[in-house]
Amino acid sequence: MNTSRVLALAGLLAVAPITASSQTLAAQYRPAADSIIAAALRDSTAWNRLAELTDRFGNRHSGSDALERAIDWIIAQMQRDSLQNVRGEPVMVPHWVRGEESAMLVSPRPAKLVMLGLGNSIGTPRRGIEAEVLVVSSFDELTRRAAEARGKIVLFDVPYAGYGPTVRYRTGGAVAAARVGALASLIRSVAAYSIRSPHTGVMQYDSTVARIPAAALSVEDAMMLHRMADRGERVVVRLTMAAQMLPDAPSRNVMGELVGRERPQEVVVLGGHIDSWDVGTGAMDDGGGVVVSWEAVRLLQRLGLRPRRTIRVVGWTNEETGRRGGQAYRDAHRAELADHVLAFESDGGVFRPTGFGFTGSDSARALVRQIAGLLRPIGADSVTRGGGGSDIGPIVQLGVPSMSPNVENSRYFWFHHSEGDTVDKLDAREMAQCVAAFAVMIYVVADMPERLPRAAP
Repeated sequence: MNTSRVLALAGLLAVAPITASSQTLAAQYRPAADSIIAAALRDSTAWNRLAELTDRFGNRHSGSDALERAIDWIIAQMQRDSLQNVRGEPVMVPHWVRGEESAMLVSPRPAKLVMLGLGNSIGTPRRGIEAEVLVVSSFDELTRRAAEARGKIVLFDVPYAGYGPTVRYRTGGAVAAARVGALASLIRSVAAYSIRSPHTGVMQYDSTVARIPAAALSVEDAMMLHRMADRGERVVVRLTMAAQMLPDAPSRNVMGELVGRERPQEVVVLGGHIDSWDVGTGAMDDGGGVVVSWEAVRLLQRLGLRPRRTIRVVGWTNEETGRRGGQAYRDAHRAELADHVLAFESDGGVFRPTGFGFTGSDSARALVRQIAGLLRPIGADSVTRGGGGSDIGPIVQLGVPSMSPNVENSRYFWFHHSEGDTVDKLDAREMAQCVAAFAVMIYVVADMPERLPRAAP
């Protein structure tokens, strides 16, 4: 469909609203959806823009100059795209820095271990911590062997069994190890695949126990230490970390809008988080989510498809180490939340889309299913229960319906939070499909005559 026909279609939709009872949403919006899909699949702007963002600024860790320069660039680019109300909204964020770090196997043979300190961990004394390693496979095993742990480094060698079940050793391992008198905590990286590539991520402390250093070993190194221990060998490791927490630093949530033509006060908000870990370049996690959301809005604007309601695209800051961006958005927009129609977050990689997860009322879900049917040509038409994200969590708790894309993400946890999170892991065609899926869904939700009904409080 050429641009003139698309503009004519947009005008028709603007002046001739159709009641929900007259025909299904799929019938109403099929022409617009087809034009969006066709335009998205002809374009590789999303991949190219993500490549420029990540190549130009590298990783964008909270508190870093790189993050703030990236936000400045996004603001300039959104303004160049002629999005409306482009701005950065201030957020104070934690500023953790890892510094120099290393892990060395001392016994039964000298060897360098591949490691990454975990986010928010304290450092070791300057000379490091050298101690025998107690290897366990679960929290329960550590409890049974608590008498052996005092004065040692505890290693949780827990095989990957899905992110949710396994990540708790990253977040809670240091507390569990400190509770039994350990000097430091190590984990097998939370990763579905490894080529001796460690994965970082945030960890937590508990005020009731001592704070001890925490780090992740590569999958291969953790398994090796476990084999040594199982053979009865005395395993000794020297861990050195210069990590420290600096004072909170100023940052921003970055956003731009396509203002609604009839009900501009009603908002569909979508996006991802612009910060990343300090390894890799944060292409999957989550530069891709930000860029695809941004490109979906830019595409609607380019096609002249201005919906009834406002669409606001946001790059939230500090998802990785504090989730301050989502909290600040809630606080800055609290008075508007009754008019937030939908919160949509992409933070699971922009691979081939298969559909959406949705959290909201049954009647809203039925409408979402109708809209998703428009995406059958690209195989993104499924709707599952449960959709959301860390950044939109604070407003979802206040009743805003939420959604997240489902994608074919079998490789996501190969590279997540590692040096391997770079743009070459993403495919331009799959990103274009994500642009199409996001754009169709948000356009129809923002334009349909009736807003999505909310669940009863």
